[in-house]
Amino acid sequence: MADFVGDPMATRRTYHQQLDTIKGDIVHMAALVTEGIPRTTQVLLDHDLGGAQEIIDGDDPLDELALETEEQCYAVFALQQPLAGDLRGLITAVRMVSEIERSGDLVVNIAKGARRIYGTEYTPRLRGLISGMGDEAARLFRLAIDSYADGDAAMAAALDDLDDRLDDLHREYIAEIFEASQAGAFEVQAAVQLALIGRYYERIGDHAVNIGERVRYMVTGWLPEQTGAAREVVRRSLLSSGDDVPTDATDRGPGEVAQ
Repeated sequence: MADFVGDPMATRRTYHQQLDTIKGDIVHMAALVTEGIPRTTQVLLDHDLGGAQEIIDGDDPLDELALETEEQCYAVFALQQPLAGDLRGLITAVRMVSEIERSGDLVVNIAKGARRIYGTEYTPRLRGLISGMGDEAARLFRLAIDSYADGDAAMAAALDDLDDRLDDLHREYIAEIFEASQAGAFEVQAAVQLALIGRYYERIGDHAVNIGERVRYMVTGWLPEQTGAAREVVRRSLLSSGDDVPTDATDRGPGEVAQ
């Protein structure tokens, strides 16, 4: 930064280069996770111990990049004091680093689960559901990062509804585990591990939705917590006035009134 003292334009260019670098690193991190989801799904379906170890070992570079990106964000906060949209973008970046890094951990957890149930034979329906969950988790994560890269608040808002498909597959998957286990297809320990693996896929979808919420904040300034906070203000106001709180008072969003 010292090279640009006395040159405000050069300092400004460096500032925007830093923002672009942070955004690029986040997109790269998310791409690693998106690519890792189908890889770990195939490892699981193929009982590929070598592939599982590669995925586990490959998590370290993602962790390193996550740490570096977060530190870059803090440096820009401290040195540049960003305002308005830039400030929201950096806050979003810090939150997204965490969401992406945790999603990478879930990809690794699936690979570890594949090792724990090595040799377990899946029913044809289980194989289909695992494949479907992997496809949906990867699709959600890709759409989430696309919404970030493009600043697309509409796509970001749609992720919550799109996640319903993965949730439905997860419920079907758990039901199939119970049925197959009761039929003696595999032991209880394998059933527990399979259930955990399904949960990992479902959580990746949740992280994609969280990323979408952060993108909406970055673009519009809307926070997902605002609706709940507004309901709490209404509830406290009614309680302090001595009025009865209508049963639907806490179900209304900001600006909504009883009909």
